[in-house]
Amino acid sequence: MKIAMLARNATLYSHKRLKEAAEARGHELNIINTLQCYMNIASRRPEIYYNSEKLPVYDAVIPRIGASITFYGLAVLRQFEMMGVYPLNESVAIGRSRDKLRSMQILAREGIGLPVTTFAHDPKQTEEVVRLAGGAPLVVKLLEGTQGIGVVLADTNRSAKSVIEAFRGANVNILVQEFIKEAGGSDIRVLVIGGKVVAAMKRTGAEGEFRSNLHRGGSAQTVKISPEERSTAVRAARALGLNVCGVDMLRANHGAVIMEVNSSPGLEGVEKATGIDIAGRVIEFLEKEARPGKTRTRGKG
Repeated sequence: MKIAMLARNATLYSHKRLKEAAEARGHELNIINTLQCYMNIASRRPEIYYNSEKLPVYDAVIPRIGASITFYGLAVLRQFEMMGVYPLNESVAIGRSRDKLRSMQILAREGIGLPVTTFAHDPKQTEEVVRLAGGAPLVVKLLEGTQGIGVVLADTNRSAKSVIEAFRGANVNILVQEFIKEAGGSDIRVLVIGGKVVAAMKRTGAEGEFRSNLHRGGSAQTVKISPEERSTAVRAARALGLNVCGVDMLRANHGAVIMEVNSSPGLEGVEKATGIDIAGRVIEFLEKEARPGKTRTRGKG
């Protein structure tokens, strides 16, 4: 197969591992800087140019689109789809997962466990939002935040109100969620590929840190998940339409609740914690599924 990977930094662990895994299985994988692509949006003749040359038609494309360039990255990915290239994750599915509010609404519609989550536009509704979320402690989360950035724990109703009003006063959209105290600063990252759980790790925050992100000094170890947690992760991936994703969940007293579904999960933490060749599993999935024109979103918005 001839595979394109949309990524800005070819030296990242995840990107090097995917390239190694593809080449080890006899495939060619080219890493293409997403922002250096430009497109000819012509009727019946969609084209993508890179380094002043027209890109050939690939068999598959692996989108590793950073959150800060989601808009342009999805435009490039849609162009690949218009050319009939099979996407590891489709543009519409990535768009759903990147919109925290929309993804929560979709998961809620499917009856998948979530923390109590509230959302409002008018700062005058702050007290009601705090009440609906169950009162402090509460987690206030930026809609566009990633890797734990833009996530604040408010210990009292007064501090929650101040944080919410400050964000809304700056015209920043936020979600307000209940704080799952019993999780103890840990969460579970479950890797789903092709509708199956392939790995799971428990991430624990650094001392005094309620966020468990590895980028913020957290640690990871392999973990055995329950049938309920396995089912929750698979259902979440299916609801958002993602072939490959990392599902982040907390162990609440009333069962597993999902915090986020990541369409471009990092591989380093989970591969080192579990010893599982995730990159190889991704390439194996493409081998089985990649067919010209096999994308539901081709030609759609």
